[in-house]
This record gives sequence, structure tokens and C-alpha cells, in this order.
Amino acid sequence: MLSFFNRYATPFITGFFVISLVTGVALFFHFGPTAFREMHEILSLVLILPFAFHIWKNWRPMVSYFKHAPMVVALGLSILACVPFFLETGTDTRSGPPAFAFVTQAMTHSADEIAPLLDMTGDEIRTKLTASGYVFAAPDQPLSEVAAAKGADANTLFGALFTPAS
Repeated sequence: MLSFFNRYATPFITGFFVISLVTGVALFFHFGPTAFREMHEILSLVLILPFAFHIWKNWRPMVSYFKHAPMVVALGLSILACVPFFLETGTDTRSGPPAFAFVTQAMTHSADEIAPLLDMTGDEIRTKLTASGYVFAAPDQPLSEVAAAKGADANTLFGALFTPAS
């Protein structure tokens, strides 16, 4: 088994790094199939295992890197490169993808207000959601309150709204 790890740790690191690189660049520029996001996240986690074996296999040379400035400087600069992503941007909330921003905004409105956007009437929305267990205290109640009363989130509410009747 040790022989397997010694022979394959670095090649697996290379393979998974190339996948992470390609999918990361595609995600950054918003192109490629939708599978890239999940592929990037999951296979980047898988990359941890061969990376750990690689570090284990090369432990003595790794330790010697820390005796010299380049490793310490490179790791320090890498950590500093993360800092700007945690700084305040002046907005109160994270916006996320436009579709998420739309749903977040739609949840602050009543069924009657969002009905024209969905090519439905407010009554149709209320009927469909009531059939899924949502309770409307008033016709003009924001959908966020309707969802909260059931202990649901926006995804669950809209999922119920767009699930075909059985």
C-alpha cells in the first residue's frame, strides 16, 4: 500500500489540480457546463487526500523549506492575498448570483405583487402554496413571512410553487 501512495500521490495531485484549475477559471469567467461548480468543489476536496500523502512522503524536504525565507515569505503572502476577500465592501449583504438576488427580493413581496412575474394570479399562488402546507395570515402577507411561519426557506417555498400538481 505504501508503494501505491509513493507512486501515485504526485500524479493524482497533478490531475486533480488541473481539474481544479480548469473549472476554477471557467467559473471565474462564467462559462462551461453547470456541472463545473460541483466538480470544482468536490474534486478540490478530493485533492486534499493526495496532497496529504504527498506531504507525508516528502516530509523531510518540506521541513527543510521552512528553514529558509522563501517558504515563509510565500506562505505569508498567500495568506495576505486572502485578506481583501474578507474586507467590508460597503454592502450590508452578500448579493450572490442575480437569480438569488431576485428570489430574495421577491420574497419581500406578496403573492399578488409577484404574480404577474410568474404569469399567475395571486389567488393561484396562494392556492398552490396552501395545498403544500403554507398558511397565509393575510392576502398581502410577504412570502418571506409565509415561509418563516412554516419553517421553510425561499428555495422550499418556490419549489412548492413550481412543483407540478400530482
